[in-house]
Amino acid sequence: MTKLPLKIGITGGIGSGKSTVAKVFQLLGIPVYTADERAKWLMANDPSLREKIKGEFGENSYDTAGNLNRSFLAEKVFSDPEKVKKINSLVHPAVADDFDQWVTQQRADYVLKEAALIFETGGEQKLDRVINVSAPLKIRVDRILARDSHRSLEQINKIIDQQLPDETKNEKADFVIKNSPNHLIIPQILTVHRKISALQL
Repeated sequence: MTKLPLKIGITGGIGSGKSTVAKVFQLLGIPVYTADERAKWLMANDPSLREKIKGEFGENSYDTAGNLNRSFLAEKVFSDPEKVKKINSLVHPAVADDFDQWVTQQRADYVLKEAALIFETGGEQKLDRVINVSAPLKIRVDRILARDSHRSLEQINKIIDQQLPDETKNEKADFVIKNSPNHLIIPQILTVHRKISALQL
């Protein structure tokens, strides 16, 4: 039986630069599963998940063409913490199953699962190790404002409030990559890559 790759999570608060760090790992030949992108795809395309979302939030969750009604969900669901919990309870298991299937198709020593919420959802229990990409809060907010013209400062702060503080994630993580102007990320990534490649679980 072929040995499955190690499952390594890569997380970080919004604006920490985890996607940039994940891209560098990809250049090293490491397959990366982007949980947020797959969640969007599954919400749009997985028949079972679509039915569950419609059953919970109504037919308006999808437009007449069958596309996910993002504006409806943003207004009705993502502004209500209880409804956010509910939709996460539908989407996260679907993403977890999708990730497990994806892992079986990979041929590498380890793979990365890039996700904004790992510790917040207990996702670390299904992973072999977790990397946290860390950056000071002010730098993160400045990055998001520059990158996401559609987000207000109030929206950004709401997202940050739903995520664990950086310090807590650093304590829980097996590896920390500091992504700020006074830290070079490439040497840090190469060190983590070597350490993970040497693991024999």
